Amino acid sequence: MFDQLDTIINRFDELEARLAAPGLYDDPAVAAELLREHGDLAPLAQTARAYQAARQRREEAEEMLSDPDLRELAQEERRQASEELDRLGEELKILLLPRDPNDGKNIIVEIRGGAGGEESALFAHSLYRMYTMYAEKRGWTVEPISMNETELGGCKEVIFQISGEQVYSRMKFESGVHRVQRVPETESQGRVHTSTVTVAVLPEAEEVDFSINPADLKIDTFRSSGAGGQHINKTESAIRITHLPTGMVVECQDERSQHKNKDKAMRVLRTRLYEAELEKQNAAIAADRKSQVGTGDRAERVRTYNFPENRVSDHRIKLTLYKLSQFMDGDLDEVIDALIAADTAAKLQAQDA
Repeated sequence: MFDQLDTIINRFDELEARLAAPGLYDDPAVAAELLREHGDLAPLAQTARAYQAARQRREEAEEMLSDPDLRELAQEERRQASEELDRLGEELKILLLPRDPNDGKNIIVEIRGGAGGEESALFAHSLYRMYTMYAEKRGWTVEPISMNETELGGCKEVIFQISGEQVYSRMKFESGVHRVQRVPETESQGRVHTSTVTVAVLPEAEEVDFSINPADLKIDTFRSSGAGGQHINKTESAIRITHLPTGMVVECQDERSQHKNKDKAMRVLRTRLYEAELEKQNAAIAADRKSQVGTGDRAERVRTYNFPENRVSDHRIKLTLYKLSQFMDGDLDEVIDALIAADTAAKLQAQDA
């Protein structure tokens, strides 16, 4: 594994030289790609350099052991260098793990009410609020795409985009079935009900990732409407796109502009088709991988939110926190960090097997 270090350092030096060259930004696309690769490689190159320097210090200390006057100093230097090598070696193992190519992408999030009727729809809206608040804390941008609201303020379905730094890498483990246990506002007996909501986190597909033949599309326009007759648009600005080969249908009526709604709907359609293609390609790999954090499948129950006990439990890593109120206000990092750590540990174990 460590044979790669020289290659990594040389590539990083090459990137730094190219980024410093005059005229780089004459081609913004090339500049953006070089900057992205430089940013991705920087932590690995810096750790690789520190590892090589520690190895050099240990070798020099071992040469000094033959000198009686310097033996004690050399032994201490060798001990310190060896400890640093062990630490840096573990860091390099993690940094050299194969990266998910989608980690740096923006995402499309789809939240849908499941079992539980109106209570499920209300919790779907609560999850939308939770993810929006988390995005704000991370400095990400949230853009609504589509929302099917209920009379009581819930959402049968809400679709939105989150854009920012490393969004997919932190949000991808949110996919699955989220279960809520609480007393509904409409429950006169005070009994705890259990409802479910499904969350799908999809890496946004760019046109270069997945192209769509315009002849495969049927595009319809209609008048948008909201719950209780609110926000009714008197012009046919809402868009419905049907992908004829798959039968996949996407609607968007969030914007008053037909053009903007079509653009948003195409983004969702492209992302869904790209995700379906990825699932087909990775089916064999996913079947073999037994990660602690699960498969990310939407049918998998991933988390329970118990309001009477102020408890949130992530079933994949058996983590329970008694601060549900803070969690629902967007304080997700403790759970997300634990999920990422568990996934990394599972990958390291598979690599060593």
